[in-house]
Amino acid sequence: MENSKPPFAELFEPTITYPDPEIRNRLGLLVGLDDTKETIKKILSLLVNPNGVKLWADKHHKGADQILNFVTRRPPLIVLAGDVGSGKSELAYTIGDAVARQENINVELFPLSLATRGNGRVGQMTELISAAFCYTLDRAKKLKNETGKSRGAVILLVDEADALAQSRENDQMHHEDKAGVNAFIRGIDSLGNGKFPAAVIMCTNRPNSLDPAIRRRAAEIVYFKRPNDEARHSVLDEPLAELGFTEKQIAEIVKLTGPRHGLQYGFTFSDLVQRLLPAFVLDAYPDNAIDSQRAIAITKSMLPTPPFKEA
Repeated sequence: MENSKPPFAELFEPTITYPDPEIRNRLGLLVGLDDTKETIKKILSLLVNPNGVKLWADKHHKGADQILNFVTRRPPLIVLAGDVGSGKSELAYTIGDAVARQENINVELFPLSLATRGNGRVGQMTELISAAFCYTLDRAKKLKNETGKSRGAVILLVDEADALAQSRENDQMHHEDKAGVNAFIRGIDSLGNGKFPAAVIMCTNRPNSLDPAIRRRAAEIVYFKRPNDEARHSVLDEPLAELGFTEKQIAEIVKLTGPRHGLQYGFTFSDLVQRLLPAFVLDAYPDNAIDSQRAIAITKSMLPTPPFKEA
């Protein structure tokens, strides 16, 4: 069976090894998400390097073995849930750099390819998912240190997780899809049972569509919301100030990117950094400087991406 596993390159997108300066810069660009970044960094750090929390307990709460046991026994799964453009996928790709730097270890990211959905052949999706967890487990075993700090860690990233791990309670769900979900659950359990330096991050726009058994196994489900006034200001303030915009002009753009036109929602993080700010540049390039009044007019004309609605 070992020799019949699909090649690693067929199961995963290109792997990333942290720390990495470029990834650190990308993580730093996710402004307005500081609390979320800190939370996920801590959770991942506890999962991939249990010795770190043991050293902390020895220093601050010597002999507090029971609570330490509860923390280290949590399944190695984090679910990042939220609307489209909320920053969850980019954070999932980059947060490993912060973990690597805090724990002073190398962390590898294995981003699961959408090819693991297979082409419909009976049993194929189950085989592909099982093989992906097998590669992750094999790598984690090599990094585990029975006597102390992990020699490294691995993170399995599953983006658009609802496509692979939707609820088995769905009456329309095919038997093959249910078997794939079972393979997911077995894979998560296999990583957790051995307390290996590994974690799984699942990203989804539809958290309620995930199988209940997977949701129960999550050490944490982190919900991403659209940026509020303060978060939008954090994103826009520095780049607009660099262009010479006044505080009043920046405040107006921050307000315009919030709920308006009768909508109950404002701009997403992606709307701000991938649509709005580039639109200012495109409007002026190549002959003119960016004009604050033109930028305000562009902001007024742009609508936020509608929220994703679960079926």
